[in-house]
Amino acid sequence: MATASKQDYYELLGVARKASQKEIRQAYRKLARKYHPDLNPGDKSAEEKFKQVQEAYDVLSDSKKRQMYDQFGFDLPGPGGMPGAAEASDVHFDFGGFDFGGGAAGGAGPSFRDLFSQFFRGGGAAAEAAGQAELGSSLEYQIEIGFWEAVRGTIKKLTISRLDACPDCDGSGATGQEQTCTACGGTGHVSQTSGRMRFNLTCTRCGGTGRIRNICRLCGGEGRVRRADTIDVRIPAGVRTGSRVRVPGKGNAGTAGEPPGDLYIITDVQPHPYFDRRGDDIYSSVPITVTEAALGAKVEVPTIDGRALLRIPPGTNSGQKLRLREKGVPSVRNGHRGDQYVELQVVVPKPHDERVRELLKELQKVAPEDPRKDLFERARA
Repeated sequence: MATASKQDYYELLGVARKASQKEIRQAYRKLARKYHPDLNPGDKSAEEKFKQVQEAYDVLSDSKKRQMYDQFGFDLPGPGGMPGAAEASDVHFDFGGFDFGGGAAGGAGPSFRDLFSQFFRGGGAAAEAAGQAELGSSLEYQIEIGFWEAVRGTIKKLTISRLDACPDCDGSGATGQEQTCTACGGTGHVSQTSGRMRFNLTCTRCGGTGRIRNICRLCGGEGRVRRADTIDVRIPAGVRTGSRVRVPGKGNAGTAGEPPGDLYIITDVQPHPYFDRRGDDIYSSVPITVTEAALGAKVEVPTIDGRALLRIPPGTNSGQKLRLREKGVPSVRNGHRGDQYVELQVVVPKPHDERVRELLKELQKVAPEDPRKDLFERARA
């Protein structure tokens, strides 16, 4: 026979039936802190709600129990209603290590309502409520830096929001001296009976420790509080857009004294009006005269280190690229520098002066050139 209706465990925690374990755990912690008896002294409805939340979490956090709950709900058909089943006294149900053999004589077996509410509340839920130790999580922040800051390296002062160890309880989640748990008398276990069966279960109030402390009111028992933290972050030379700079120990603090996570700074490098950075290489352009292109020359060009001398070979065409070795950006990984590639742009003189026009005509007579003589042949190839 089905038992009376009871609030669905998923609805009790406020999660979907396909919720992940992480979502279930987060929902439980939020409700456990809200209804914990230590934060609601004398409130019987809050205490009852706390017990219901513990019961729901203990079932849904265990894969086997959750699977059975999803399949049967709160009602499990007894042996009398199952074709070919054995007698009730011979039936043993193994639910997560509990043996429910030797049920009450005759009639239907125990309902899921009784099984879940009385036997599936172990120390796991209480341990979660008391703040089960977890490593601190990492944080990510994106910052904008200038071209020269990325090339040379810099130190940036940042203000971040992070979870830090609670100053009132030193991250433990509890304050005051430990006291003997009144629910179990300090044994860490309580006895419960169902019919002719007797069970020795972990105390849900102290989580099986036999000792309790008052939940810290500042952090609500989590052991962490959110605060703004101003830190100096060293940005190494050579970072580029998307680089990750790790700052150890500046992520969220862990619970119950566990170490904090790390902080990762994601860099967004702003472009330069002249230098074009591609990886660790630098690209730039330099204008040269017709004479320098034809006869060759040595010209000064800008680099990220200052001025550098560039040798232009005779007969250089416009658009030709020359390389300056190791004039690029230092690599973050090994410190080796990239190269700088300089594109030469030949500037043709404007014949405003009659003397210039005469010289250009004389040059055409002395050294006639037809740069398009094979253009159509290449086009038909």
